[in-house]
Order: sequence, then structure tokens, then C-alpha cells
Amino acid sequence: MQSDASLDCRGLSCPMPILKAAKKIKEIDAGQVLEVLADDPGGEEDFPAWCEQTGNEFLGQESEEDYMKFYIKKKA
Repeated sequence: MQSDASLDCRGLSCPMPILKAAKKIKEIDAGQVLEVLADDPGGEEDFPAWCEQTGNEFLGQESEEDYMKFYIKKKA
């Protein structure tokens, strides 16, 4: 999936990936996509829930060998 910005949160545990994503998404423009790399298994539930709370769009996730990529589209 194509992204406009990337954030590496590998090695961090909850709630740090969400907190860092919340900060990073403020730096991109509305409609752009943020890719978050994370290896905390809680991210599979946390990122969609966070998007629902904030109005951002959760576009999905991709699994790599030892981490996941989460894609979030900033709300307009």
C-alpha cells in the first residue's frame, strides 16, 4: 500500500505506538496516509479502535515476518 509518511514503532509496547502515531498524524496533510510499523500484538486492536475514536480512516494492515504495517488515512 502506498503511504505519504512512515513511522517506525517497532520495539515499543502499548500505548507508545498509538501516542507516537497521534503525534505524527498531526504533521501530515488531510487525506494523506501514514504507515506505522509495529511489533506490539495489541496494535491489531488498538489502531482500528484509535481511528474510530479520532475520525481517521483505518485502511488496513499487512503482516511482515516479525512486525506489522498499519495504514491510516488522516481525516479531511
